[in-house]
Amino acid sequence: MISQIFTLSISELHELLIKKEISAQELTRVFLDKIKSEDKKIHAFLTISEDTALLQAKTIDERIKNNEKLDLLAGIPIAIKDNLLVKGIRCTAGSKILEDYIAPYDATAVKKLKETGAVIIGKTNLDEFAMGASTENSAFGLTLNPRDLTRVPGGSSGGSAAAVASQMVPAALGSDTGGSIRQPASFCGVVGLKPTYGAVSRYGLIAMASSLDHVGPLAKTVSDCRLVFDAIKGKDELDATNVAVDSLPTTFQVKKLRIGIPREYFIGGIDPEVKKTVEEAISKYQAAGATIEEVSLPHTKYAVPCYYIIVPSEVSANLARYDGIKYGLSQGDSYLDVYLNSRARGLGKEVKRRIMLGTYCLSAGYYDAYYLRAQKVRTLIRQDFKKALQKVDVLMTPVSPNTAFKIGEKTEDPLLMYLEDIFTCSLDLAGLPALSVPCGQANGLPVGLQIIGKAFDEDLILSTGEAWEKM
Repeated sequence: MISQIFTLSISELHELLIKKEISAQELTRVFLDKIKSEDKKIHAFLTISEDTALLQAKTIDERIKNNEKLDLLAGIPIAIKDNLLVKGIRCTAGSKILEDYIAPYDATAVKKLKETGAVIIGKTNLDEFAMGASTENSAFGLTLNPRDLTRVPGGSSGGSAAAVASQMVPAALGSDTGGSIRQPASFCGVVGLKPTYGAVSRYGLIAMASSLDHVGPLAKTVSDCRLVFDAIKGKDELDATNVAVDSLPTTFQVKKLRIGIPREYFIGGIDPEVKKTVEEAISKYQAAGATIEEVSLPHTKYAVPCYYIIVPSEVSANLARYDGIKYGLSQGDSYLDVYLNSRARGLGKEVKRRIMLGTYCLSAGYYDAYYLRAQKVRTLIRQDFKKALQKVDVLMTPVSPNTAFKIGEKTEDPLLMYLEDIFTCSLDLAGLPALSVPCGQANGLPVGLQIIGKAFDEDLILSTGEAWEKM
């Protein structure tokens, strides 16, 4: 029975719990044991919250004993990316500068999960401060891809994706600023949802780029992804950018679906096998009755340079707080020594690179030439998507131009690594929801299909993804 547990969906695990075929504590121990045995080779986790998880599970068992009605997530172990605060548990953001930081409160998304009765089992590895596309930038060591241990899991939510792909947890939370949920989901062959900007509160998420940061779920199936999203979405008074999200019942039919294919996403530079796999997936929707229409997103070619001006600029502002006083490594004979020593010893190469680039872009004489111009391009990118989505219901594209690459393959060339975001960062700039669904393999490795919708149209893209899983 234990081996079967790891393949079950959240709904199936819920059935086992309410039928008392397994207790929440037993279920939690099963996953804890798997983490202890499997994570030695994968390194998906930075912290295991065993005592806290078992205590949460014990509470669920008492509720089951009292025949209380439970949420579907009650008793289900879930991992949390280590840039989301979980009260009383270490939160490092993958950085030495926060190595000993203990979270004083829960992030809103975590709080909402706890309210459902979900069991927080541990914190997952990530690129330092979520800056990266491979989870090779973590100060605490890289994470390996469970599908091929010689390759990266993607980033920056590589730990969360690897934890789900290796069946160490049924689901996990990640964050997405330029593709950091969808790209690792694609590389590891799991489902990942980047919600609409504002649909999920960012309160308690360690900020990288505040106007682009999103919190979202990763899971084995689209339905499981939906369950976690439904739990964490909605209004939060602690986040001024957050809005209420209404769940309107809809009747979904593939044969009524209008799918847009952006011509700019099927260009030279994409792996031919990836392109073929994605096109075959789209053709299955067409065979099921969906209408396929080519659309244009003409400013796509500017997305990466636009993104890598806006993000470093916001990074330079957000990371100014790590000065060695309130946060950091406080050593030195003067304030200047503390400041310089803390940042020199506590921050990694990629973080320093983005702080310097962002400070330059915001400096006098360059603000108008770089940052302001990038924001104007961002508006054009948003308008491209708005125009395209007036013609069709959803857009479909590859998540990444390639499959998971070899460890170390792109670490010496930052530009190569930045181009990993080419098919994903536009959606963060536009704030639109996007789903990565495994749609096959190329060269023996997973490929993700990206399904994009209008703002707050998560229900439609999730239904579209669920339809794929039934084809």
